[in-house]
Amino acid sequence: MTNWRKSSYSGDGNNCVEIGRGTGIRDSKAPATHLPVSAEAWSAFLKMTSAEVSAPVEQ
Repeated sequence: MTNWRKSSYSGDGNNCVEIGRGTGIRDSKAPATHLPVSAEAWSAFLKMTSAEVSAPVEQ
């Protein structure tokens, strides 16, 4: 069984994306299905989004 968790930014809402270690991601409104994601793909995703968040915004 996978322990699914959601971002702390989601608060108490049920409209969020959850992650399951070694399993993938799923929509909290449709927990019966999930999208498998490899550890390498997840690491690349986190690295890319972290870089975008910390990059200065051009205007």
